[in-house]
Amino acid sequence: MSIENVPAPEGRFNFAQHLLEANQQRAEKTAYIDDQGSLTYGELADRIKRMANALVKAGVRREERVLLLVHDCNDWPVAFLGAMYAGIVPVAVNTLLTANDYHYMLSNSRATAAIVSEALRPSLEAALAKGEHDVKTVFVSRAKGELPDAYLDLNQAIQAAAPMTAPASTSADDPGFWLYSSGSTGNPKGTVHTQANPYWTAELYGKRILGMTEADICFSAAKLFFAYGLGNALSFPLSVGATVVLMPERPTPDAVFKRWIENQPTIFFGAPTGFAGMLAAANLPRKDQVALRMASSAGEALPAEIGERFTQHFGVEIIDGIGSTEMLHIFLSNQPGKVRYGTTGWPVPGYEIELRGEDGLPVPDGETGDLYIQGPSAALMYWNNRSKTRETFQGAWTKSGDKYIRNADGTYTYAGRSDDMLKVSGIYVSPFEVEATLVQHPAVLEAAVIGKQDADGLTKTKAFVVLKEGAQVSAEDLKAFVKDKLAPYKYPRFIEFVTELPKTATGKIQRFKLRQQEADAS
Repeated sequence: MSIENVPAPEGRFNFAQHLLEANQQRAEKTAYIDDQGSLTYGELADRIKRMANALVKAGVRREERVLLLVHDCNDWPVAFLGAMYAGIVPVAVNTLLTANDYHYMLSNSRATAAIVSEALRPSLEAALAKGEHDVKTVFVSRAKGELPDAYLDLNQAIQAAAPMTAPASTSADDPGFWLYSSGSTGNPKGTVHTQANPYWTAELYGKRILGMTEADICFSAAKLFFAYGLGNALSFPLSVGATVVLMPERPTPDAVFKRWIENQPTIFFGAPTGFAGMLAAANLPRKDQVALRMASSAGEALPAEIGERFTQHFGVEIIDGIGSTEMLHIFLSNQPGKVRYGTTGWPVPGYEIELRGEDGLPVPDGETGDLYIQGPSAALMYWNNRSKTRETFQGAWTKSGDKYIRNADGTYTYAGRSDDMLKVSGIYVSPFEVEATLVQHPAVLEAAVIGKQDADGLTKTKAFVVLKEGAQVSAEDLKAFVKDKLAPYKYPRFIEFVTELPKTATGKIQRFKLRQQEADAS
């Protein structure tokens, strides 16, 4: 689809500078609120320019990488955009990983500096102790007590540095930042994004689909290190001068409700697991206690039942979409006033979608195909991983690894991850379809479906089910419930009740762990 109505960055382009220029007239307006205070747009601009200079003073050079291991707080956007302003490449990483993970990322990225939250210092230090890294300086966000040699208090370093007078003369296609993929199969992949990529997601999705404006107050349960969260709490709101609420802790229902009531956000960004947990909470706020005008969901496909219950309770829609680390944000989405719960909506204008069969050719409507995307926010590559780069980035197209079905009305229905698909009785079964049916049962909170071999060595579906607090239901009743709604071969032959499901830090169910668990038990 044409993007002729969106001006493309031309010549020299620096994303951090682009945001600062967009908000020059909002110096007194609040940009960020966290648990320890707030930053106006004027203060944000000043700290970004000082951060840029602090990195340069520490010896970090253009295009070198800086590991960003920081909980969501006002220091996060300052560090991220300060690096980009200086032409230095921030590598934003998941705050819930192990020292081994961080050691791999330090070695893989060859970062020459790191920025870390005080609470995360032990993990970073354990990673650094393993050697094989190039880190010379560590900046500590909200440091406490004395720091070792080569460590700097981030706030003091920012205050001591003069504002950088001009941004680095970068181009739209220069490497701007990295995000690491989730690494659900093998080591995570360093996904290299350009200076212009967040500009495109803000223009095409934040402004044109969500209709975000400077009057909005944004609150994202998805953290800033996640591609989804980076758009929700940085690229989108700062592109229009909105205000952002940041929360360092895990997005439990109680933590989310606290911000909904105290900060009155107008847009909330979550994931299906979070929405299910909130709707099941006894202290779910009333509609008149919140100021929400819209909610957004990504990470996994949103079950229709959850969307319908949320809308019934709060009177607002959940705009469900799918994005990826490789495409930076959402490229297929429902739209405000045009929501089809149970589907992922329509292609976002500016992106093209194709569903291809195993022969590489487009599949007709109603048939399952592999999802390919073409659009301006695609990453450049996976760092130092040519084989995976060629497998995913195929010319102008990006292969997502998801399977979808295109419906007659032009919407798309999620059919699962390519590596999660099951072949039962010679026919492909989408685990998500079975899961989405199970969660329609009033006793079921969550479900995950994998393949399990029966006594004859044939693949059948097995469901792991989490029940709502205090609810009871038998496995036979659940089997009958699914049989009544889906084709007979799809119902779960095996059901195991569990207290929780394994998930990534971004709330995606890790079915591969359940498959490994089954393999170990057999």
